Amino acid sequence: MNISMLKERFRRFQRSPAFTGLVLFLIVVIINIAIQGPSKFFTIRNMGLLFSKNAPLILVTMGQLTLMLLGIIDISIGVQMAFVNVVAVMLPIYIPGLPIPLAWLIAFIGAIIIACVHGLIVAILRIPPLLTSFCMIYIVRGFNLLIMPKPQGTIPPVIYMTYDKYLFGIFPVSFLIIVMAYLLWVYLNRTPIMKHVYAVGGNERNAYANGINIISTKVKMYLLEGIYVGLAGFCLTAMTGSGNPIMGESYGLRSIAACILGGVSLAGGWGTMACALYGSGFLVMIQNTVFQIFNLLPRIIEGFSATSYWHNLVSDSIVLIGLAATVFTNKVQRNALKEGILQQLREKQER
Repeated sequence: MNISMLKERFRRFQRSPAFTGLVLFLIVVIINIAIQGPSKFFTIRNMGLLFSKNAPLILVTMGQLTLMLLGIIDISIGVQMAFVNVVAVMLPIYIPGLPIPLAWLIAFIGAIIIACVHGLIVAILRIPPLLTSFCMIYIVRGFNLLIMPKPQGTIPPVIYMTYDKYLFGIFPVSFLIIVMAYLLWVYLNRTPIMKHVYAVGGNERNAYANGINIISTKVKMYLLEGIYVGLAGFCLTAMTGSGNPIMGESYGLRSIAACILGGVSLAGGWGTMACALYGSGFLVMIQNTVFQIFNLLPRIIEGFSATSYWHNLVSDSIVLIGLAATVFTNKVQRNALKEGILQQLREKQER
């Protein structure tokens, strides 16, 4: 492979949705490595902690991406994840003798059913998705609080012990769950359904005019979101070892921010699963980086101290800057792509 081919591939990658997300992610990773040191950062334990603590956010962001490609935002995705947590923990308490795997399977199916009902309301009744998801927050939260009025319950120790284990002493179980979720996307990306998704997200009217079933496409993506939410709920339950009816509410907005940071367009039709991974990775690493910086400052500045509110202020301000940069570069990338397509059409006409 010669240099010109490498340059051409790099130019193509620059025009891809995930480019800005990758750049932001690499910058914050490099800063984190510089603060912690390579010997501390690149340890199996550190990698395991990063994945086990943040697998719910990564999986929820993957679920959010499936809808954002259609131009749909689901702010209720966090309470749906909490629903999985609540049902998985409380069913064995309400039904003594119920096998734990069956309780978790019911919770998983429940997440899919909620997502499908949500999708049918949006696709058939044509109620605006943002308004529908806002209503779903209160409906699902009501179910959560009805089932579990306050944080309580435990899970068998074998579950969270397994979740914290490493396959072959290297790969965290949480990492393998994320890999399986990504492989599901890779498989679906080879099917016609994904072409329909990008078409609907790009221009719904044109997609309908070309014979694409809009209702079926939307419901299928909501179903896929339910699968990712179910996996995220499992990871959240295994991570905490207990139930909390409102624990996952913040994940809704965080997953949207992560998708945008990764390069996904709010208008739909622009983005890949890599965007979700880079965006959620950036959120994870920026929190870790700010924490490390505030731990380092007291050694440099005598008497320096800061509360967690300062941590959130600094990290969220950086995230806001990242969001602005991503939105701007997305617009430039899409305009450049359109210009490139028009240029190719002109060249064909001239020939």
